[in-house]
Amino acid sequence: MITYRNSITVDDYLQLRDAVNWKKVPREQAERALAGSVHMLVAYDGEKAVGMARVVGDGVYMALISDVMVHPDYQRMKIGSYIMNSLMNTLETSVTGDDIMMINLMCLPGKEAFYEQFGLAARPNENMGAGMCRWINVKPA
Repeated sequence: MITYRNSITVDDYLQLRDAVNWKKVPREQAERALAGSVHMLVAYDGEKAVGMARVVGDGVYMALISDVMVHPDYQRMKIGSYIMNSLMNTLETSVTGDDIMMINLMCLPGKEAFYEQFGLAARPNENMGAGMCRWINVKPA
């Protein structure tokens, strides 16, 4: 049975990153990154972390949904959908009064339709240019 928690150990985070073949990050950097999360939701099968996503940002105006990943053995089980629905609900209910919030997310090519079901818009579009990024100090594979 899959259960959900709001935390993950650094070891579990690094193992999950390895399982989805993401760039390696040093343990100390991963620890600092996780500590900087505004929100986090992690799926567990027993004590094994099998999926997660986290939100980074200022907590009131700008939010970036990051590290959306599900272990390959657990994909197509609606774990990613549950995590995204939960995080979106958390963000939506955190906006009060006349406040506004911009939720950002960068996805892999071909995954846009998955994220559009949560109200996110693919870029570029008529109102926004393409998202941009830059990696610093990445060693060649």
